[in-house]
Amino acid sequence: MAAVRAFNRLYTSVIGVLDEGPADAEYSLPEARVLFELAHQDPLPVTDLRKRLELDAGYASRLLARLESRGLIVRERSDEDARRQLVRPTAAGRAAFAVLNRRSTDQIGDLLRRFADEDQQRLLTAMRTIGDLVGDRRRDPALVLRPPRPGDLGWVVERHGALYAREYGFGAAFEALVARLAADFLDNSDNPRQAFWIAELDGERVGSIGCGRGPDADTAKLRLLLLEPSARGHGVGKRLVTECVSFAKAHGYRAMELSTVSILDAARSIYRAAGFELVAEADFADWGPKLTDETWRLEF
Repeated sequence: MAAVRAFNRLYTSVIGVLDEGPADAEYSLPEARVLFELAHQDPLPVTDLRKRLELDAGYASRLLARLESRGLIVRERSDEDARRQLVRPTAAGRAAFAVLNRRSTDQIGDLLRRFADEDQQRLLTAMRTIGDLVGDRRRDPALVLRPPRPGDLGWVVERHGALYAREYGFGAAFEALVARLAADFLDNSDNPRQAFWIAELDGERVGSIGCGRGPDADTAKLRLLLLEPSARGHGVGKRLVTECVSFAKAHGYRAMELSTVSILDAARSIYRAAGFELVAEADFADWGPKLTDETWRLEF
């Protein structure tokens, strides 16, 4: 509780919620929020506005009346349903929002300029995390697959080590194997028959996969499939595997193999759905717990 209160005090101080200087006295926070919502949907049903801002009917009516008296909005009946009231900004209201938006942009820029590029990314990632956990999750976050940038393969190694240690008890030998595989991709980055992808949801890294040469020139190897817990349920794993298989086919491979372990049920389901078949298995305990290594193969 103390940590939450401390964060709230810090956050309100940073964004200036409690400021009462001339720059912030023109509109109250609720008034500014109304102008923001109207700038992004014009007209907007009053009932929808109340839901978005979580306002009761009486307070919403008084708030809109104040804005209307200042010539910033107008209220009117819907042509489709006379029982519904719509609200829209006037030209003065749109101009007022433009000033508020420009001021907000300048304040955010001033905040971010305090930090180096790397720390800016850490801050934005933390903000997205808080939004995901305490806000309304988007049902369709934007999924992007891209080539790795400097630092991405190090992230792949770190996340494999941390996630598999926490969820399955894998030890340092597993992380060392991942590091060797990542280094191999980097050492052969100019090979046109290998590729690596980083998956992002709304700009945040959530997964990876690689395609390289397998045991012979006709067989590709699928490696380092990773899915962050936050990415599960968004089709990221399926998209990564599909991209990897398509690349292998397009670059002259006649088959693809992969190695996994029997306890990774979610990954095995993705492989099976993509057409891979289990062709070999063997017990081992190199990573800590006793496991069954599996080889899966897909013929093109």
